[in-house]
Amino acid sequence: MSVRIQDYPGTALREDDIRAGRVLTVAGAARAEYAWDVGVAIGRYLEELRNGRLVGVRCHHCGRVLFPPRAFCEQCFRPTTEWVELKDTGVIQTFAICHIAWDARRIDEPKIPAVIAIDGASRAMGLLHLIGGVDPDRVAVGQRVRAVWRPASERQGAITDIRYFTPVEV
Repeated sequence: MSVRIQDYPGTALREDDIRAGRVLTVAGAARAEYAWDVGVAIGRYLEELRNGRLVGVRCHHCGRVLFPPRAFCEQCFRPTTEWVELKDTGVIQTFAICHIAWDARRIDEPKIPAVIAIDGASRAMGLLHLIGGVDPDRVAVGQRVRAVWRPASERQGAITDIRYFTPVEV
């Protein structure tokens, strides 16, 4: 079954409605301001980042530790209420070596985004972040890494409070 726009004609905008001022128009640059409410789970997560800690939540029904935290377990659909402090270490699950920046500029120093399984979180709870402090040729799947935090005075309660993850010497 296909739906055609003609099946739902609505009310057409008429030129005389615009001229008579019956339609709101904005001349010049519009100010479009908005606020984003992070909610309880992400709000606490961001505050803990400011304090130099990673936190998740435990689902009491299935026992998984969700990271980043969520208000509800997406498998059990149960609320999560138990906060769990996690280590700032983990394992690289996958990575890429990027010679092009987010705005399509070529960059001299490659960026290494990676999905990191944080120690203490359940399977499939990866965090996307940068790998740094290492030659790109020495990065590998399965490699242990730790967070390199910004100084406490520079933290803002954002994921960028972690500068990058760097390999752990074993």
